[in-house]
Amino acid sequence: MSKIKVCVVGLGQIGFPVAQYCEVKGLEVYGYDINPATVEKAVTTGKFKATTNWAEIPKMDVYVVCVTTSQTPEGPDLSPVFDVCKKIAETNTNPTALVAIESTIIPGTTKKIFETYFKSKILLVHAPHRYWADEPEKHGVNQLRVIGAVNGESLKAGLNFYQETLGIPMHVCSSVEVAEMCKITENSHRYLQIAFAEDLKMMCAKIGMNFEELRAACNTKWNVDIPEARDGIGRHCLPKDIKYVTHIAPSILLESAMSVDKKYREWLSKQH
Repeated sequence: MSKIKVCVVGLGQIGFPVAQYCEVKGLEVYGYDINPATVEKAVTTGKFKATTNWAEIPKMDVYVVCVTTSQTPEGPDLSPVFDVCKKIAETNTNPTALVAIESTIIPGTTKKIFETYFKSKILLVHAPHRYWADEPEKHGVNQLRVIGAVNGESLKAGLNFYQETLGIPMHVCSSVEVAEMCKITENSHRYLQIAFAEDLKMMCAKIGMNFEELRAACNTKWNVDIPEARDGIGRHCLPKDIKYVTHIAPSILLESAMSVDKKYREWLSKQH
C-alpha cells in the first residue's frame, strides 16, 4: 500500500512542526514555502523534501495550508491563503484530494475558496491550528482541535486524515463558519484576559498594592486564572486576531481591551 502524499504549504512556526509530525506518522511529506531560507532550514533539519518551486510539487493526496495571514489598515489580509489555493486548483486534477486550511481566516473564507478557486470540486476543511511554540510538547500539533467542512464528504475525509491517520482528536463544528470563528474568538478571549491583568496592575500601582500578591490570592479560586501582565500584548496572533473579530462586527469590549493594552504600554514606558 502506497504512502499518503501530503504537502505542507508554509514552513514557518506552524507548518514546519506539522510537516515533521506527518513525516513521523509515516506519510510521504513535501514542503513548500516562498522563502528560500525557510526551505533551506526545513531541508537541513527536517526529514522531508521541500522547495520554493511549486512546479516541483507532484499531485498530492492532501494539502495542508499553514501560511501566515496578516492585518492591514483596511482589514484582514488573507491573500497568502488565496494564492496558495489558486496554485493548488491550477495544478491538482484530483477531485478527491483533501485541502485542509490551518491558517487563521474569517468566516466565509473557506466557502469562498471552495466556490471561487475549486469550483466546488475538491474536499475542503478548515482545522485551525492551536500550536504554541513555547510549549510544543504540551500544546503541539496533536492536541485537541476543531474542524469544519464545506460538506459532509469533506468532513469525512478531514476526520479520516486528522483522527485516523494522524491521531489528532478533533471537535466537529456544525458548520465551517463556526470553525473559522473559533480560532479568532479564542485569541480574542485570551487578549481580554491579559488586558484585564494589565488594567489591574495599573490599578494596583495607583492604590499602592502589590499586583502579584493580589493575583496569586485571586488565582487560588478554582474558576479564576488571572494571567501575568508583562510588556504588553505582543507577538503576531493575538493583536491580529482580535482585529479580525472587530472587523466582522464592532465590539465595545474588544475595542476597550485594545485601548487598555495601549495605555498599559505607555504606562510601562514611564516606570523606568
